[in-house]
Amino acid sequence: MSFFKSVDLPAVIFRLLISLALFNSFSVFADPDFLDPEKAFQFSARQITPNKIEVTYQIADGYYMYRERFKFEAVGVKLGVPVFPKGVVHFDETFQKDVETFRKSITVQIPIIEVDKAQSAWTLKSRGQGCSDQGLCYAPIDSTQRFDSNTFSIDAQAPPSGDSGGSGNQLKTSLQSGRLTIIMPLFLLLGLGLAFTPCVLPMVPILSSIIVGEGADVGRHRGFILSLSYSLGMAIVYTALGVAAGLLGEGLAAALQNPWVLGTFGLLLVGLSLSMFNVYHLQLPAGLQNRLSHVSGRQSGGKLLGVFVMGALSALIVGPCVAAPLASALLYISQTRDVWTGGSALFAMAMGMSVPLLLVGLSAGTLLPKAGRWMESIKQLFGVLMLGMALWLASPVLPAWLHMLGWSLLLTGYGLVLMRHVGTVPKSFAALFCLLGVIELVGLATGGRDVIAPLAQFTAQPVTNRVQFARIKSIHELDRVLARAKAGGKPVMLDFYADWCVSCKEMEKLTFTDERIGAKLAGIVLVQADVTANSDDDKALLKRFSLFGPPGMIFFDTGSKESGRVIGFENAQQFDRSLMQFIKN
Repeated sequence: MSFFKSVDLPAVIFRLLISLALFNSFSVFADPDFLDPEKAFQFSARQITPNKIEVTYQIADGYYMYRERFKFEAVGVKLGVPVFPKGVVHFDETFQKDVETFRKSITVQIPIIEVDKAQSAWTLKSRGQGCSDQGLCYAPIDSTQRFDSNTFSIDAQAPPSGDSGGSGNQLKTSLQSGRLTIIMPLFLLLGLGLAFTPCVLPMVPILSSIIVGEGADVGRHRGFILSLSYSLGMAIVYTALGVAAGLLGEGLAAALQNPWVLGTFGLLLVGLSLSMFNVYHLQLPAGLQNRLSHVSGRQSGGKLLGVFVMGALSALIVGPCVAAPLASALLYISQTRDVWTGGSALFAMAMGMSVPLLLVGLSAGTLLPKAGRWMESIKQLFGVLMLGMALWLASPVLPAWLHMLGWSLLLTGYGLVLMRHVGTVPKSFAALFCLLGVIELVGLATGGRDVIAPLAQFTAQPVTNRVQFARIKSIHELDRVLARAKAGGKPVMLDFYADWCVSCKEMEKLTFTDERIGAKLAGIVLVQADVTANSDDDKALLKRFSLFGPPGMIFFDTGSKESGRVIGFENAQQFDRSLMQFIKN
């Protein structure tokens, strides 16, 4: 009782009521309690393909996480380099430096590059750290999750390199072995197979025009040296571009397919073609040529350097062609940072693509005509081919009507030039070229905009893509499509496309118009990611599937799990086999 006697009870009650009122009023505006770390940063992980996992943190409002504090380890598998989305960079008072942070959520994709087959399961260890806007910084948070290797196998048909089928596994295995005695012969053969694709064939007339420009005295030895110089220029630059793309995680195609690059190379081809028409004689500046001649002791030094530079520039033609071997090498470099092995594979593949060029040079003394009227005719033909290549290269950035007009003028003009020749054969070809040019012009005047089918508007059924895709622009849109397809028990095919992708246009014109393909795709949800603009969303979509550019077709089963992929162009017969392999109806 002495306690209550010594205390002014009314005053205490009054103070308590005032405190309670103040507390209630302030609690309307702020909650002083901090969330538990597991609630502020909710961890989850899933294996989205046999060779890739996805780690997600759901971040509560008023909280954020640091990119540099993430760390991922695994027991039972070897992980590659994590792929982070773009965060927000700001000055952090806690660390007194610029840091990159994430709010709301963050999803990190991590490739699996090696698995211990002796273990039936493996464990992921994830560490992250974040803070509250109210000033509290949490200690690093460790999370773990186990995965069943029997559910996903590293040898399943969804290789991380972007390849399809067993060839993808062979490329991956050869690269991971690190044995150049295996890697270089394999990629040399693969490059030889790519030598006859639309991206490589245009280099044949470029090199041929250089050899023809040497005159009548060119022989096998000289022709081979010129072609070797050209091929080395192409291979070295192609390798350098590939290594840079792999290290940066970006594709060659989008970087090279912009109006400035295409326009510059197109104008260069136009300039070279003029030399074929004897408008001028192509050679290095006299001063530079004299210096090179002085150093090398012969006049051919300057020409060899010029040919080397021309080959280096021609790498811009090859760069946009994304095929399985290229995708494998780029992904290997991006994941392992092993520039030596990946670069060696790229160089070997580029030299394999150069084999036809070397044969052109080696046969120069026997296949190319000697001096006389035929020599001038061949030079004119190469000039026309180079003008055609300039149109082809610039087509992604040219209006369709201008593209058609260019071909009309080129074909008609060459036909009129051939008319001046004497003989039935030249005049027959002249009539054919003039006819083709007129067809392009008529098509243009009547609303046609397709160079390949200029008169399609006059047919009962215009040439169109029988396979109709629904367009998506982001990972979020793709996830919604996959969720709906899973609920409906339907498989999905995702097609990566770009206006500047030649192989994409081939798939559109030659493969997707085939009746067999249309019938097989009838029961499949078809979506297409147009990555022409190379926006942040486009890059994120490509990175999600470890792709460096189109074309690429990703297949998902009825459970929306990746079941396979096709990288690069496939004709109707090849794609039909891929559909039977990856789509189980």
